[in-house]
Amino acid sequence: MEFDFTQLQPFWNWFPRASIIYLALLVLLTLAVVFVGWMLSFIRHGPRQAFSWLTTLGREGPIAALERIGRALWWCLGDLAMISPRRVAALTGLAVKESIRRRVVVAVAVFILVLLFAGWFLHPNSPHPAQLYISFVMTATSYLVLLLTLILCSLSIPTDLKNRTLHTIVTKPVRPSEVILGRVFGFIAIGTALLAIMGTVSYFFVVRGLAHSHELMLAEDSDGKQLPPAKTSSARYHFHRVLSDSDSRGELWLEDKQSHTHSLGVERDDDSGKITAAKIGPAEGELIARVPIFGELSFFDRAGKRTNKGISVGKEWTYRSYIEGDSKQAALWKFRDITEDRFPEGLPVALRISVFRSWKGEIEEGIPGSLSVRIPGPGSEEKWIEAVVFTAKDASIDVQTIPRVLQRGDKKYDLFKDLVKDGEVEIQLRCLAPAQYYGVAQADVYLRTPDAPFFLNFFKGYLGIWLQMCVLTALGVFFSTFLSGPVAILSTAGLLVAGLWHDFLFRLATGQTYGGGPFESLVRLFTQDNVISEMEPGLRATVVQSLDSVFLVVLKALAAILPDFEKLSFADYVANGFNIPGELFVKCLCTAAAFIVPVFVASYFCFKMREVAK
Repeated sequence: MEFDFTQLQPFWNWFPRASIIYLALLVLLTLAVVFVGWMLSFIRHGPRQAFSWLTTLGREGPIAALERIGRALWWCLGDLAMISPRRVAALTGLAVKESIRRRVVVAVAVFILVLLFAGWFLHPNSPHPAQLYISFVMTATSYLVLLLTLILCSLSIPTDLKNRTLHTIVTKPVRPSEVILGRVFGFIAIGTALLAIMGTVSYFFVVRGLAHSHELMLAEDSDGKQLPPAKTSSARYHFHRVLSDSDSRGELWLEDKQSHTHSLGVERDDDSGKITAAKIGPAEGELIARVPIFGELSFFDRAGKRTNKGISVGKEWTYRSYIEGDSKQAALWKFRDITEDRFPEGLPVALRISVFRSWKGEIEEGIPGSLSVRIPGPGSEEKWIEAVVFTAKDASIDVQTIPRVLQRGDKKYDLFKDLVKDGEVEIQLRCLAPAQYYGVAQADVYLRTPDAPFFLNFFKGYLGIWLQMCVLTALGVFFSTFLSGPVAILSTAGLLVAGLWHDFLFRLATGQTYGGGPFESLVRLFTQDNVISEMEPGLRATVVQSLDSVFLVVLKALAAILPDFEKLSFADYVANGFNIPGELFVKCLCTAAAFIVPVFVASYFCFKMREVAK
């Protein structure tokens, strides 16, 4: 999983700066709306009407004109402040009843039908079946709920105008803001109920779909002597090999397979040592919610000097950097706030290493590596204690524990007394195999604290879908206040698609994609030029890049104000087995509110200016 660490910053780190940028964007957007309104007035009514405000300003003076504007704004703010909760609740109930009459509960039946046929496509032979199941149910829920919200909200006010049900409401002492809030809260209530049902069904579908059991395969030779157990019975297209120490009466355990293992308990005969009974527990390690502590990543180059990046092995995806085996190259993580109370038994280090092989070798055996801890103090660049030697397999999660007591030569070191200084500890990762490479990113090595409850993390993942639904509800109601039903659906759908691809749009606008801007990419598509190389200098390159520079400015402005639906999703955290941190949810909640509030105000003005009885 590719972590965005800006999403995990504490609230007080990002909120002040984000608030300033948000207010500045609101001011600029308001000025842009006023300018567009003036241009429309100029085109529709001519220059005399468009410049009438200058005549008013000259006749009444700037003070009187500002007073008129202030009174109008004050009246609008007072109208918004006088919202009646009782009337809003009544309109919310009306919106819920209308939604039920439109048979939105059919969405639950469709979702259950999708799950019934999902078993044909969710093959249990996947290397990560839990990730497959969780990604499927959360993606299916998200698309179904967002599609239902899109249609329901965009058609709400146009349908009421067509059926003349809204005419009865506006004749009552009801404010336009209350009509908008009633619609938004009603549709959010319906969506919340559907999400609760779908989330509960999805949870039991995932748990039931991944549940399986094995039996220990026992055999005897021709003399009746029991052979050491080698593997378990097969279930869901896999089995587990039995691992043990050298002692025939020693401990037995099962290898990890498909990102999980099982506990193994055996009973032996006291005299012969034969296994008389074996109990294999349920799957462990699939449905989890890890609570990681991430560190700061840096590298050592081939000369042993510090650098910010490792080497490249020719892969286009630059999320990970690589270190060469059997060399001075290494990856270094610095962890903070490490105390003995949090890790009394040592440091559990979780590793997810990408292995790049320059020669094939024995793939099943993995590539050896080591973890070392730095001895703090002056001149400690070369003072490392090798704590753990392990074998890494590509893209598999492994947990290695750095013990409390480490030894270097004849001297022993206590982990927290001698190696952790001011709550900080540095851990070095090295690849030990010549001509082989480890690929790592900042989130690939972390300290693992006790896991959070999976069921709670699963339902927290559905809160991300709920935030997406709330933003889409506000947008759909907004467009329905001044557009017809089909046009409102297309407009809301366009913003939804742009929001789901927000990250790509932002990278395209900021020049972080290969192939240049849209016009340059179109030229490369027809000429079949390499997207990596620069365009040949000339008139064509100048014209294309000039057009792109103008287009990308507009695209960057749109990327700054469009809702980022992708960032509101927590599906990757749940599917990859990571706990959703509270800082992330608070940030996403503030982001959603930052879109909903101005959209509600815009909806109020658009609905207030609309001629309902037309």
